[in-house]
Amino acid sequence: MTNRRDLVLGGACVIASAAALALKPRRKVTLMAEGKKLSDILPRKFGNWESSDVSDLYAPETPDSLLAQLYGQTVGRIFIHQGTGVQIMMLAAHGDSQSNELQLHRPEVCYPAFGFALVESQAMQVPVANAVTLPGRRLIAQSSQQRQAVIYWTRLGETFPVTVTEQRLARLDSAMHRYIPDGLLARFSTSGGDTNAAFASMTGFISEIILRVAPADRGVLVGTERAAALGDPAARTARKV
Repeated sequence: MTNRRDLVLGGACVIASAAALALKPRRKVTLMAEGKKLSDILPRKFGNWESSDVSDLYAPETPDSLLAQLYGQTVGRIFIHQGTGVQIMMLAAHGDSQSNELQLHRPEVCYPAFGFALVESQAMQVPVANAVTLPGRRLIAQSSQQRQAVIYWTRLGETFPVTVTEQRLARLDSAMHRYIPDGLLARFSTSGGDTNAAFASMTGFISEIILRVAPADRGVLVGTERAAALGDPAARTARKV
């Protein structure tokens, strides 16, 4: 015989299930234009910089690897300045779906997994142009063989989380608004002992490469508001899938 307690518990389960269903994301939203490729959006050479494609930038990938699930498109390149010989490694990765199960992997988590100790990790504003900056992070990573200076940012939809907590909150917000955003990781690094010079080189490089991207495609890297502020009057809006 069903008692009052069973009815209350059953009702609570029904309400919880209904709430979970109501909060389930219903659509995907991406800033990547249909048919576009990250490898084509990002210039291979500009100014005095020339690049060569590389793979396995501290993230080995196989068809069934987590990396392949997280990111639909990845671009790894080493840029060399023809005047100074400075080398900057770039890893850009884009994923159409950033769900609870598949989220951007942050370098401050990945670097230690590959044998690096983090000497420094702090939030920063990455300067671009026209007073536009990107919320990002700078790291100094040390291994037994090399020392790397790293600048990176992550974009989750239109947000730029600089900590794991902020990333989780951004995911929660998108879930409550019932959509699944796309995600981008843009990471730049260089090896050497003079980290101040390395960070100066990278900030200049980052500004230049973003400005070399076609205005209609900049939103993939910097979001629609910043793309418009950089001088794109027809900044691409998010595409619903």
